Amino acid sequence: MRFLVHLIVTAGALWVTALILPGMHLGDGDATALTQVLTILAIALVFALVDAIVKPVASLLAMPITCVTLGLFQLVVNTLMLLLTSWVSGLLGLTLTFDTFWWALLAGILIGILSAIVEAVIGVGDRDRAED
Repeated sequence: MRFLVHLIVTAGALWVTALILPGMHLGDGDATALTQVLTILAIALVFALVDAIVKPVASLLAMPITCVTLGLFQLVVNTLMLLLTSWVSGLLGLTLTFDTFWWALLAGILIGILSAIVEAVIGVGDRDRAED
């Protein structure tokens, strides 16, 4: 259930970020509303899989430079995961593109902030903290 909520929150954050940033393109503008929603949910699923499978390995390999930069390099790792999601989505026929690396960096920051705020408001991780 938490995974589904996280997936919906991520999809919403992707959608809002695409509305805000002119350098991020999400979904086909000519598609129906249902097709757009399903596309965004599919891209959120790809993003969740990339975050679960690739990001831990990339973060571990980048740990020395992340320590030297006092954690700022993690923003680059997050951006690379978003660009990887864009590439994989393109292979699946889904539209998620960025005009430049910098738009992807800004998108990653916004998606992270929006997701954190929404998950904090709805209390997605509260059960985990209560069990500890």
